Amino acid sequence: MKTLGASLLTVGVVGAGMVATAPAAGAATAAAGYNGACGSGFGVVNSMPVGSAGTVYLTYNSKTGENCTVTIRNSTGEPTHMVAYVRNVDTDEDSYEEGDFTQYAGPVYVAARGACVEWGGVIDKVQAWNFGSNCGSLAGKSSHKDWFAGER
Repeated sequence: MKTLGASLLTVGVVGAGMVATAPAAGAATAAAGYNGACGSGFGVVNSMPVGSAGTVYLTYNSKTGENCTVTIRNSTGEPTHMVAYVRNVDTDEDSYEEGDFTQYAGPVYVAARGACVEWGGVIDKVQAWNFGSNCGSLAGKSSHKDWFAGER
């Protein structure tokens, strides 16, 4: 797991809201289920498909106030470039894991009680990002700094 400021990872502007890039249409693949990688006390609060390659899950632990993200492939195989990312929008604290994995990237954690989070994942060249969502408070600040993961 790596932790660093969001500005270090800022490469381009992708826009507000949910952003996903997907490959050309192909054979249907069963979605990867959440694997419990974040640990005890974490429950899924949101998820997004990463094209047809897998799913990125956002989980939350109400006792600790932590969010956790894990990106899971639909099927295991040769190591593939993957990313799991989560950031507290209010504090700029973020955490990510990037590398070549056979099953999943993450878990990565950030304290975010009462704050909005940015989160997402990458599998191979397919990516899915959600910016400033899952707010613990309706008054969540939307300082909004985009993060973009391009191809290696």
